[in-house]
Amino acid sequence: MYKIFMLIALPALAIGWIAYVMWMRKVLEEEKKQPKPQSERLTKTKTEISDWAQKMAAYKPPPRKKYSDEEPENQQQDNSNKQE
Repeated sequence: MYKIFMLIALPALAIGWIAYVMWMRKVLEEEKKQPKPQSERLTKTKTEISDWAQKMAAYKPPPRKKYSDEEPENQQQDNSNKQE
């Protein structure tokens, strides 16, 4: 009786495992084809970064002050005090 049971159960078990492995491969391949879901936090961060990048692209630095060769009077006085 045990031999008959083993002759039926072992091949059935092997066929079951083979079918399970093939089914899992199919499921994994389908999951790879689908896009990964994005969390709400990730999408919010991406939009914040793109907004910041657009602001930085539109940013223009303030114009530099042009100084003349002659120093103003108060700076000349400061320089004379430092030399003493």
